[in-house]
Amino acid sequence: MILSSIRDVRDVPSAEWDALATPAGLYLSHQWLAAQQHDPTAHVHYALVHDDGTLIAAAPLYVVDTEPNALYRVHEIVPGRTPARTVLAGARRGYLNAPLLHRRLTPGRRREALRRLVAAAASLAAAHEARPWWLYVTDTAATELAAVCGTEPVRLTQDARIPLAGSTFDDYLAGLPSKRRVSIRRERRAFLEAGYELRTLRLSECADAAGTLLAQLQQRHGHPADPAAMARLLRDQADGMADSGTVLAAYADSRMAAFSLFYRHAGTVWLRATGYDYARLRAAHEYFNLVYYLPIEDAYAHGATALHLGVESLHAKTLRGAITSPLWAVPGHEA
Repeated sequence: MILSSIRDVRDVPSAEWDALATPAGLYLSHQWLAAQQHDPTAHVHYALVHDDGTLIAAAPLYVVDTEPNALYRVHEIVPGRTPARTVLAGARRGYLNAPLLHRRLTPGRRREALRRLVAAAASLAAAHEARPWWLYVTDTAATELAAVCGTEPVRLTQDARIPLAGSTFDDYLAGLPSKRRVSIRRERRAFLEAGYELRTLRLSECADAAGTLLAQLQQRHGHPADPAAMARLLRDQADGMADSGTVLAAYADSRMAAFSLFYRHAGTVWLRATGYDYARLRAAHEYFNLVYYLPIEDAYAHGATALHLGVESLHAKTLRGAITSPLWAVPGHEA
C-alpha cells in the first residue's frame, strides 16, 4: 500500500473517488468536496492510499484556521476539551462522516488502509501543532477508528433519515401509525388551502431571496446571521455544485415566504437548508411540508429510497418515520 497526499480533489477522477465515497453519502462525494475546498477558514489535504494502482482508501484532512460553525468546534461539543488547533479528518460539513475504504477489502487490509489514513492525519496535525479529530462518524466508523487510534469515542448526537418503501406518498403513509397518518393529511391539507404559490427552482435563481430567509431562521435560533452573507454562501454553493440543488419555495404575494433546498445523490434526497419569512407565514405547517412532505414526493418521483434529514429536531423526525443512528467524535492518534 502506498500513502500519498494531494491538495485538489479534482486531481482524482470523480468516478474513482466516488467508488469509495458513495456509501458515505453526499458530504464526502467528489462534487461536494470540490465545492468546499476553497473555503478560506481551513486548508485541505487529501490522504490517498493506493494498492496496485487502485485507490482503496481516502480522507480529506482540514487544517482548521477559524471554525465559524460552533457544532464543529471540538472544545464546544466534546466535554472537557480546551480550545486547540484542529485537523479535522473527513467531512467538514453536513454532520455525517466516515473514512473512505474500498468495500471489497479483507478485514486485515481494511485495517491497514485505515491505519495509513490515521497516520496521515496524525502527521499533518503534528506539523501544525494540532490535534486530529474525526467528527460525526457513524457507529461502524467509530468502532474501527477507535481500535486503530487507541482512543475512546465520544457520543455527539444522532443522524436521522426516513426510509421510503414502495413507490408513492401513500406507501410512505402506510408505514406510519394511524393517528400520525391523520395528522400528516391534516397538515398537508392546511398547507394546500393556505394558497401559497409553489415553485421548483434552481438555487442560482433564488439565492438572494433564500439567503434572506435562511438568515431569519438562524436569527430565530439565536445565531447571528447576515442576509448578504447567507446569500453569498448559497450562490457559492450553487456555483460549486453545478447548480444541482433543488429549491422548493412557497410564495405569498409574489415574494418567497419559505423554502427548502435539497440534493439528489445516490438514491437519497439530502435536505440541506430551509428558511422562513416568519412575518409572512400563514400558520399552515410550512416547515413540515417543505422539509418532509414535499421532498418525500420529490424522492418518489425520482426513484429515491430515502430522505436524509441529519441532526437536531429528532422528535419531529421520528414521529414522521425517521430512523436514527448515533454519531461519534473520535480523537485521532497523535504522532
